[in-house]
Amino acid sequence: MTDGKIVVRIERSHPQRWETFEVDYRPNANVISVLMQIQRNPITAEGRSTTPPAWDAACLEEVCGSCTMNINGKVRQACSALIDHLTEPITLQPMKKFPLVRDLTVDRQKMFNALKRVRGWIPVDGTYDLGPGPRQAQEDQEINYVLSTCMTCGCCLEVCPQVGPATAFIGAAAISQARLFNNHPTGKMNASERLHGLMDAGGVGDCGKAANCVDACPKGIPLTESIAEVNRDAWKQALLGWLLG
Repeated sequence: MTDGKIVVRIERSHPQRWETFEVDYRPNANVISVLMQIQRNPITAEGRSTTPPAWDAACLEEVCGSCTMNINGKVRQACSALIDHLTEPITLQPMKKFPLVRDLTVDRQKMFNALKRVRGWIPVDGTYDLGPGPRQAQEDQEINYVLSTCMTCGCCLEVCPQVGPATAFIGAAAISQARLFNNHPTGKMNASERLHGLMDAGGVGDCGKAANCVDACPKGIPLTESIAEVNRDAWKQALLGWLLG
């Protein structure tokens, strides 16, 4: 910080370029608030007018995952990245494992398509009063709560060496969500379908066990544990199908 100013470098697109900005320092500010300052006055550090940078944000509480980007080379949420804890110049780049929309905005549709593939929901018809659901063991509740905090932010895919344009790997997030719903007393009824979705090309067997995902997860979800458990269940199902076939 110099003269009460924060230096920010942003990777821009259309065309691809780098632009440097200087914004007023404000204690306890996060990256989103800095981007908002730039948006209101999009003048580069060299005094040149430019277009306001584009980014995504919604909850600002590290719940929605939409503001995920690479900040000083580390993938994380911009809403929880405080300026006081970052070194300058603050470098902002979009995630590289997702299709670029513009500037810091990417398309995370592949993550939602992955949830469709593993049937990441419990198919209960809500138009009927079915009464209270089956009871869950306390141990399962504790496991499921942690798994349910996934916000499809994309951090795990961004750092995974198995995810790329030349690969079909579904990624740790969807595999962990399959574990979540297979561990639910009602969701168990469709466990076989979810496992089948993960036994095809790009499924759980394509994991290279780099374990980058568990280190990058902002929610501390035990992703490698989920991958190991789902992989075991998939092998059991495959073996059973072979024996019965």
